[in-house]
Amino acid sequence: MRRLRWSVLALFAVAAGQVPTAAAQPRAPADRYDDTFRKASKRSFGPAFDWRLFKAQGMAESNLDPTARSRVGARGLMQLMPSTYREIASENADLAMIDNPELNIEAGIAYDRQLWLRWANDSVADDRRQFMFASYNAGRGTLLNAQRRARERQLDPRRWRNIERIAASVPRWRHAETLDYVGKIEVNITRLDDRGRIMKANATVRGLKR
Repeated sequence: MRRLRWSVLALFAVAAGQVPTAAAQPRAPADRYDDTFRKASKRSFGPAFDWRLFKAQGMAESNLDPTARSRVGARGLMQLMPSTYREIASENADLAMIDNPELNIEAGIAYDRQLWLRWANDSVADDRRQFMFASYNAGRGTLLNAQRRARERQLDPRRWRNIERIAASVPRWRHAETLDYVGKIEVNITRLDDRGRIMKANATVRGLKR
């Protein structure tokens, strides 16, 4: 009888929310980090920049999964390598935990900002974001090599379409992965409404439909 009494009390405690359970904490919807993307974009790029681009990037990187890890060691929603994260964190003491999803987003967008500034003179304005995202994926050095190859072909190296044309001829560049990555971001931005919400049947409580 005493055991039964304690079982009943435990059930009441769970019903009242006094005992946390895994079932009581469903996974968040795909739009849960919108405020973080918005604030981090404003901090690094200013209020006029379209913050949805970085959400679209997160969709391409990890399907907005904060627990994602790649086979080469990239971690978190923005799939940062630990060495890159440490470099970004060295300039911002608040970025202490790579596996914290909000901090991972902050660091990823701060890294985008570094790349954005570096491409100021090496790309045309309309193509600057493609160079930024491509170098996030493949490294700026790889894209500089691609630009050298474009010059050899007498093509304007600041135009993204010319980098796409010569990509296959650049040594040691997994160009298909990078071009696909940039393309995914461009597609993902079309899946977001004006408020950055994922439209139609793309979002579920478990993430995004691929």
